[in-house]
Amino acid sequence: MKTKSKRQNNKKHIFLRYLLVVAGMLLFASLIVVGMVNTTIVQADLWNNKADSILTQITRIEPERGKLLADNGTVLAANMHFYTARIDWEPVAKRDSVFRTELPALCDSLASFDPSRTAKQWKDELLSSYGKKKGKHAYRLFRRLITHNEFERVKSFPFFEMGKIKSGFYGEREAKRSKPYGAMASRSIGTVAADSLSSEKHGRSGLEMALDSLLYGVPGQGKRIQLNASIVTAESVPALKGYDITTTINVALQDIVETELYNMCVETEAQWGTCVLMEVATGEIKAISNLEKSKTGDGYVEGRNYAVLGFEPGSVMKPISMMVALEDGIVSNIDQPMVTGSVWNYEGRPIKDPHGGAQLTPRQIIETSSNIGMSRIIVKKYASDPGKFRDRLAEMGFFEPIHSGIGGEMTPIIQRLGRTKADRIALTRMSFGYSTLIPPLSTLAIYNAIANDGKYVRPRLVKKLSREGEPDSIVPVNYIRQQVCSPENARKLRIMLHDVVWGSRGTARKWVQDDHVEIAGKTGTAYTISGGQYGTQKRLAFCGFFPYEEPKYSCIVLMLGANRGAAASSGMVLRNVASKMYARGLLGDAPNYAITVDKEGKPVKNEVTPPTFYASAGKSMETTLRKGLSLTNKAARKLRAPERQSGGVPDVRNLSVREAVRRLEDAGLCVRFSGSGFVSQQSLSPGSHFVRGQIINLVLRHG
Repeated sequence: MKTKSKRQNNKKHIFLRYLLVVAGMLLFASLIVVGMVNTTIVQADLWNNKADSILTQITRIEPERGKLLADNGTVLAANMHFYTARIDWEPVAKRDSVFRTELPALCDSLASFDPSRTAKQWKDELLSSYGKKKGKHAYRLFRRLITHNEFERVKSFPFFEMGKIKSGFYGEREAKRSKPYGAMASRSIGTVAADSLSSEKHGRSGLEMALDSLLYGVPGQGKRIQLNASIVTAESVPALKGYDITTTINVALQDIVETELYNMCVETEAQWGTCVLMEVATGEIKAISNLEKSKTGDGYVEGRNYAVLGFEPGSVMKPISMMVALEDGIVSNIDQPMVTGSVWNYEGRPIKDPHGGAQLTPRQIIETSSNIGMSRIIVKKYASDPGKFRDRLAEMGFFEPIHSGIGGEMTPIIQRLGRTKADRIALTRMSFGYSTLIPPLSTLAIYNAIANDGKYVRPRLVKKLSREGEPDSIVPVNYIRQQVCSPENARKLRIMLHDVVWGSRGTARKWVQDDHVEIAGKTGTAYTISGGQYGTQKRLAFCGFFPYEEPKYSCIVLMLGANRGAAASSGMVLRNVASKMYARGLLGDAPNYAITVDKEGKPVKNEVTPPTFYASAGKSMETTLRKGLSLTNKAARKLRAPERQSGGVPDVRNLSVREAVRRLEDAGLCVRFSGSGFVSQQSLSPGSHFVRGQIINLVLRHG
C-alpha cells in the first residue's frame, strides 16, 4: 500500500511541474502576441515613421581625393585600393577533398607570391589554421595589404579560382594614399589622415594639407533604399572628385638633389640638411629635399621641412643687405675702396673680421665675406634710425608670405629696432645675418631675383589643376614684386657673387668651382643657440645660381653640424647637383662625348669615334665616370688616367685644376693658373728638373 501511495504522489508532482512549464510557455507566447499586436496595430504609425526616417535619411558620400602629379604628369601621390586577403574556412570544409587535392599547387603559388615562407611552410600554416578554425572564418592570408593587381593574381591561384562562395577566398578593400616614389619628396608631398571627429580624410602636412580644399573634392548625398535582400545607398547628389594637382617637381631633378644631399650628409656626419632647386624665370620649385639623421642611427630619413622654417642665415644675408645699399645709393661704385680693418669697435662692441683688411671694395666685401665691411655700409645710412633698415626690407616685399604651397611655411622675422645703443649694435649684426630668423626659401627667392635681373618671382609648387584629365586652370608665374631691385644693381650683385666662387680670395673658390658649369653664390655660417648663448655647432649654407652668364636655376643648401666649412659641405652639394645636371643634358647643353671634331672644334658629320676620358688614377676611376656622367659601356670603353712621371715635374695636362694643383703642390711646386676647365698647358715640361718652391703656370680651357 505504501508503494502505491508513493507512486500516486510522484504522478501528482510530475503533473504539477508539467502544468507550470505549459503555463510559462503560454505566458511567453501571450507576451509575444501582445508585443506583435502592439507593434503592428497599436504603435504601427510610430514604427512606420522610424522605418521611413531610416530609409529617407540623407547619407554623406565621400568624394575621391585628387592626385598629386610631377611636372610631367607622373603620379607622386594618389588613392589606391588595397586588400586584406582572407579565407573563410566554412565553405572550404564543404569541399574538403577538393581543397586537399589542390593544396600542393596552391602552396607552390603562394610561395612564389610571398617567398617569406616555403611551399611546405605554407601548407603547414594553412592546415593548422584549417584544423583550428574549421567552421569559422576570417583567417588572414598575408601579413601585409596587397594591391588590386596582386589581389587579382591571388584570385587566380588553384582552388581560389573557384570563387568566393566555393573557395572562401575574399578580400576586405580599403583606400589608402600611396606614394609610388616612396620617400622621394615625401615631406613636401605630405600625409593624409582621418579626422578625429569624423571618418573624413584630410591632409595633415605638406602639399596634402596646404592644398586640401582642392584635393578633397565635394561630398555627395544619397538615400537608403530597401531592396529584397538588403538596404543600399542610392546616390542623389553625386560626389565631386577633388582636383588632380600637377606640381612643379621634376622627378629626375628630385632624384639628383636627394642623392647629392644624402651623400654629403653621410660624408660630413651632418645632423640634417635641406636643399631647394628652383627655376629662375618661373619660380617653379623643381626639387626639394629634407633629410635628418634617423633616430635609429641607421642613415638619413625624410625629415621636417627645414626649407620653410626660420634660422639665422649667417653671411648669405650679406648680398641682401648689399642690395639695400645699392638701391638706397649707399653704394654706387662696387670697385671703390673703403676703410674696413680687421677689428671695428662700434658702440663699445668689437666686430672681428678674419677676412678683413685695411681697405676693401664693396665687391671684395662680398667676395671675402667681410662682417666689418657690410656693417660699415649699413651703418652709414641707418645708424640714426636702425628700425628703417627693417622697413626698407618690408618695402621690398621681403616679409610677405610666399604662399608656395608648402605646409608650415614661415615668413622672415627681423625684430623692430628703436634708436638705443643696443639697437644700433643689433643693426650691425643683422646686416651680416645674425639676430634674424629667415627661412631658406625666402633667402632663395631673393637670390633668384638677383639672377632674374631683379624680378622677384614667387616660388611655387603648384603648376596646374585638372579633373578627369581635363585642365581646369593653370597657375601663372606670379611676382612678389615686379622689380625688387634695378637690372643694373642685379648685375652688380651677380658680379659680386661670381667673385665668391671664382675670385682669388673668394670663400668658395676651392670647392664650388666646376669645370663645365659656372656657378655664382654665397657661403654662410651661423652658430646655433643653446641655453640662450651661442654654442659651437654651426649651420652651414650656400645659396647661388647657375649657369652664371644665363642663369636657369637657383639653389640653396643648408646643413646643420657638418664637419666641414660651408663651401666644402653645402657648396659642394650645389656644385655636384649642377655638374650632374650638365652631364645628363638637363641644362640644355648636353655634352656629346662621342662626336669627332675637327681642328677648330666643329663636329665632323657621320664620324663617331670612341672617346678617351681622363680622370684621377684610382680603382674607382671607371665606375665613378660611368655613374657621374651616366655613360653606357659602349660610350665609356676608352678610359685612362694621365701618366705619372717617375721624376721631375709631374705631367698634369688634361687634369682638372684641383687634381693638378694637388699633384704639383705635393711635388713642392708653387702653382698659378689662368682660365677655367682642364689643364691644357703647363710652363714647366713634364719630367724636367725643378727647384722646390719654383712657380709653375697652368693654362686651363674647356673641351
